[in-house]
Amino acid sequence: MHDELETVLAGAAAAAAPVAAAGTTGRRAWLCAVADALEDASGELLPLAHAETHLPEHPRLAGELVRTAFQLRFLGDVIAEGSVHDAVVDTADPDWPMGPRPDLRRHQVPLGPVLVFAAGNFPFAFSVAGGDTAAALAAGCPVVVKAHPGHPELSRRTAAIVRDALRAAGAPDGAFALVEGIETGVDALRDPRIGAAAFTGSVHGGRALHDIAAARPVPIPFFGELGSVNPVVVTPSAAAGRPAEIVSGLVGSATLGAGQFCTQPGVVFVPAGSGLEGRVQEAIAAVEPQPMLTAAGAQAFAQRRAALAAHPGVHSSIEARDTGDGLAPRPSAHVTTAAALAADPDALGAECFGPSTLLVTWSGTGELHAALRALGGALTATVHGNPGDPELPELLPLLAGLAGRLVWNGWPTGVTVGWAQQHGGPYPATTAPSTTSVGAGAVSRFLRPVAWQGFPQELLPPELRDDDPGVPQRRDGVR
Repeated sequence: MHDELETVLAGAAAAAAPVAAAGTTGRRAWLCAVADALEDASGELLPLAHAETHLPEHPRLAGELVRTAFQLRFLGDVIAEGSVHDAVVDTADPDWPMGPRPDLRRHQVPLGPVLVFAAGNFPFAFSVAGGDTAAALAAGCPVVVKAHPGHPELSRRTAAIVRDALRAAGAPDGAFALVEGIETGVDALRDPRIGAAAFTGSVHGGRALHDIAAARPVPIPFFGELGSVNPVVVTPSAAAGRPAEIVSGLVGSATLGAGQFCTQPGVVFVPAGSGLEGRVQEAIAAVEPQPMLTAAGAQAFAQRRAALAAHPGVHSSIEARDTGDGLAPRPSAHVTTAAALAADPDALGAECFGPSTLLVTWSGTGELHAALRALGGALTATVHGNPGDPELPELLPLLAGLAGRLVWNGWPTGVTVGWAQQHGGPYPATTAPSTTSVGAGAVSRFLRPVAWQGFPQELLPPELRDDDPGVPQRRDGVR
């Protein structure tokens, strides 16, 4: 291990106790200070982000920076509200049916230093100062961020701003640090001082890191967001009643940000004979190509798109006009059948990260359900329909088993930050489907429960005491 990484990890380990001891009031102030500093530096950060990612400064990057500052402050509000402590008190009960019950009190404590692997497609909101970093700090964990190679200068500058803001707000040295390089990230993941890790990226890379975390002498939680095709089902009544609206919304969602959203609708089931597939192909052919984040990403997309077009189960493909810019590949739409998808889900149902969608025609609920079950887990599943559609009673439970968030008559690419948000799903969408990486629940990933039995009041953590704990408690079963 090189000296710089050793210094970072030693600093994070030394900071673990004081970061946890700062309490929710202190950590909320830190998060707000970071949000303020990022907003103050927007004039510097936005051009850097644009230069390295090719994303437009306005409205995309400016809006993403607003989101990043918001989620920092929001998670500060979440921990101040107090329910994240999950404070539960069972007072002593000599008449408990199982025999005398001792005084038992449970709450949540931080896991320790968290390693965050920054994402490439959201250079602010899922990167150095993004949601994973904010959630880990809110939970009381020092953070070591492994920078994404797609925006190194932005990562370094953002990290400096975060460090300075935390220091000025009173956070201890070691509460936050940045490291770079694949080998460095792997070395950090293997180090016993890291207590948990979070990742947003590819299935291949995320699964490799997950397996490293699980193979450690002492395995650690690995919260990975890997890949998702986010299936959409259009019912016959919706296809007949609002075809233009559905086509416009689909094409806009599938090509938004050059299709580089983890919630991009990659597989869309349309009723056979509805004509929606032809309308989508016509509309997507008119979309102007947009630059992708990296040349490697654009090349990978072009290869995946070509493989789809050549698959024997794909009977129609269309691509928008080419600009000649290798970074800006042509948006595309491919058409197959539910039977073909069910027969070869690995080839047809794999994620195509870029401005493309696979249209799947279906004729009956049997083949629709079979094709859906052949897909892997997803972050989202969407239904375009009407409340009385006969397909819904069986379809909705099936989709709830596949995805973490269901969308009704909308599109999944927007992921708001709020108390009820669920951004997670069965594998390969995530490695931990019971968790979310966006919203209030994101903080809980980096906490674990501890119960205190028989302790006097003065030795208990404040949130477990009888005298004005300052947080919500569930007491003898009653909240």
